Amino acid sequence: MPRGTATPTVAPGQTRNIGIMAHIDAGKTTTTERILFYTGVISRLGEVDDGAAFTDWMEQEQERGISITAASTTFTWRAHRVNLIDTPGHVDFTMEVERSLRVLDGAIAVFSAVEGVQSQSETVWRQADRYGVPRIAFVNKCDREGAEVESVVREMQDRLGARPVLVQLPIGSGADFAGVIDLVTMTARVWDDESLGVRFDDGPIPDEHLAAAREARDAMLETIALVDDAFMTAFLEEQDVAPAAVKAALRRATLAGQAVPTLCGSALHNQGVHNLLDAVVDYLPGPKGDARQPLAALVFKVMSDEAARTQLTYVRVYNGRLAVGDTVLNATKGRLEHVGRLVRMYANHREDITEIVAGDIGAIVGGPPVSLRAGGQSLDWRHATGTGDTLCDPTAPIVLDAMHVPEPVLGVTIEPATEADLARLRDALDRLSVEDPSFRVGVDGETGATTIAGMGELHLEILVDRLRREFGVDAKVGRLQVAYRETITQPARAEGRHVLTGSTPAHMGHVVLAVEPAARGAGYRFETQVSNDDVPAEYHPAVEEGVAEAVGKGVLAGFPMTDLTVALVGGSHHVVDSSARGFKLAGTRAFRDAASAAAPTVLEPLMELEVRAPDEHLGDVLGDLLARRARIAGMQARPGVQVVNAAVPLAEMVGYATALRSSSRGRATYSMQFKEYGEVPHATRERLIARRA
Repeated sequence: MPRGTATPTVAPGQTRNIGIMAHIDAGKTTTTERILFYTGVISRLGEVDDGAAFTDWMEQEQERGISITAASTTFTWRAHRVNLIDTPGHVDFTMEVERSLRVLDGAIAVFSAVEGVQSQSETVWRQADRYGVPRIAFVNKCDREGAEVESVVREMQDRLGARPVLVQLPIGSGADFAGVIDLVTMTARVWDDESLGVRFDDGPIPDEHLAAAREARDAMLETIALVDDAFMTAFLEEQDVAPAAVKAALRRATLAGQAVPTLCGSALHNQGVHNLLDAVVDYLPGPKGDARQPLAALVFKVMSDEAARTQLTYVRVYNGRLAVGDTVLNATKGRLEHVGRLVRMYANHREDITEIVAGDIGAIVGGPPVSLRAGGQSLDWRHATGTGDTLCDPTAPIVLDAMHVPEPVLGVTIEPATEADLARLRDALDRLSVEDPSFRVGVDGETGATTIAGMGELHLEILVDRLRREFGVDAKVGRLQVAYRETITQPARAEGRHVLTGSTPAHMGHVVLAVEPAARGAGYRFETQVSNDDVPAEYHPAVEEGVAEAVGKGVLAGFPMTDLTVALVGGSHHVVDSSARGFKLAGTRAFRDAASAAAPTVLEPLMELEVRAPDEHLGDVLGDLLARRARIAGMQARPGVQVVNAAVPLAEMVGYATALRSSSRGRATYSMQFKEYGEVPHATRERLIARRA
C-alpha cells in the first residue's frame, strides 16, 4: 500500500476528477509519477523506462515501458482531493482514454516541446471535445534539444482548433532550461535538483527575460479579455490587473471551453509539476451533483481479479451515495445487485471505504452471477456488470448516457492448443470482452473458428499474452485479418415475403424496406416509417432483428455492413397467420434484395499515419509509402527531422515497422491510428468477393 493513501472527506467543490492524456512518449506517465511523489502518495520516484512507474503496474506495461490500462489513483493538494486517471498514449488502447474521459470533469493534455502536437495528441483532444471536458495543457520536455514552446502553442491552435493561453514562459530551453516564469504573478520559479524538485525558490524575473515576460503577459491578458466580458472591463480600466482577477477570469474561460491554460516544464527533471498541480485546483472544475438526491452512478471500467475470481467495477457517482450493504438497480441490465465491498484505488492498491458520494470515484469488489457450461461450472462473465451500465436507486430508475466505443480494425482466428484448454479459453475471452468493449469475440461464419478483433496488432498481442499469463490458456493464433466492411452507394428498396403454410401455426410476414447510404462513420441505423395498420408494432422488433442479422453478414463478400440507413416503409399482415418469425425472415430477405440493388461495395480501414524521418532518409520513406497506396497529406519540418502525415490502407501496413527501420537505418519512427473507412480498389474488391465464393 502506498504511503499517504487515507484521504480526508471533502466537499464536492474541493474535489477534482481529472485525467492525463497524451501521445505515446510525450511524458504523461512520468508527469503522473512526479505528481504522486510531490503529493506524498509514493516515497520514491520510479521511471517508465525502468518498468518501475507506480501507475504502470501490469507485467506487460513494466516489460514494454508503455501504459496499457488506465490507472486510477487519489491524492490531496491544497486541501483538495484529486481523483486522477493516467490514460494510455498508444492508439491501440484508445478505449481506455474514451471511458475515462466520459466520467472525468477535467483533463491535463501533455505535449512534447520537441515533437509538438502528434497524431494521438489530436485523437485524445477530439475525445475530450466529444464529452465537453475542460483542459489545461502541459508542454513537457523543455529540457530537450529542439524544444520550442511557442511552436507547440501554434500547433495547438492550427491542428486542434484550441485557444491556448500561455501562463508561463520557460527560462531557457534545451540544456539551458532552468525554470519557469509565472505570467500571472510575474515571478520566476527555479527548482532544487538535489531535492528531486521537492524544494524550489520563487523570486524576481531575471533581467534578460523581463521584456519577453511583459510582452507575453500582455498577450495572455488580451486573450482572456477576448473571451470573458467581465474581465474585459477590468482589463480596459486597470493597467495592472490583480493575479486573483486573472485567475478567476481564466477559470471561467476554461470551464466554458473558451481557453486552455498552458504551462511548461520538464517532468523527467522534476521541473514544473508544482505549478501544474496548482493549475488543476485553480482552473479545472469541481464535480456537479447532489448527495441528497437518489443514487445515479455510471460504470466506466471493469477488471477481473484472477486470484479472487471476482470483478472490480469502477464507478463514478453523479448523485446520491453508494454505500456498502446497499441494494442497487442495474438499470442497463434490469436487475438488482448487492454492494458488498467498496474500495478507493491507488493503481493496483486498494483502500477499503464505506461509501462513494456524489462527485467521487471508487470501485466495487464483487463477483458476477454463476452459470453452468458444458464440462462443469464456470463464471458467466458476459452477464456481469459491464462498462457503460447505470447503477441507481431502485425507486428512482435512470439510465445515464454511456460512451462511444470504437470499432475494431484487426482480427485473428484463435483456437485452444488442446481440448482441455477449450472451456478455459471461452471463459477467458468472455472476461476480457467484458473488461474491454473494443475487444470483440465472434465466430467465422464459413469455418466456425473463434475470432477475436481489436484496435491493432499491439492490442491483440497484449490480450493473447494475458490469456497465457493470467488465465493459463495455451492458444494458437492465426494470421492478422483486416476488418473490411461493406456499404451501399445509392438508395434502393425491395419487398420481402415469407409464407410457410404447412405448419401450425403458419409463419407469414410481408415487409417493404428502403435503404440509403449514410455518411462515413455514421454506422448502421434502423428506422420505422410504416403504419401500424400495415405492419403492427409488435412485429417491428422482429423485422429489425432480421435486418440486423443480414447487415452483419453483408451481401458481397461476407463482411458486416456499415454507413447505411434501413427504413421499414411498408408491408402487410394476416390477422391469424402472421408471426414474429415470419416478419423476421421477411425482413432478412427484403434487406438482402434492397442492399444488392443499391450498388454495394467493400470498404477498408484507412489509417492516419505520422512518420518522423531524418532529412537524409525522407526520399526512401516517401517512396515506400507511395508503394503502399499512401496519400500524403502534408509534411512539416521539425529540428533534424521531417514529419510526414499520410492516409494509408491498413492492409498495406503489415510489416511496416521492419521496412521503416530498414529504409532509415533505424532512425525513423511512426505512429498510426484509425481514420475512416474508404472504398477498396476494384481489383481488391473482386478478390475479396471471389474468396467468399
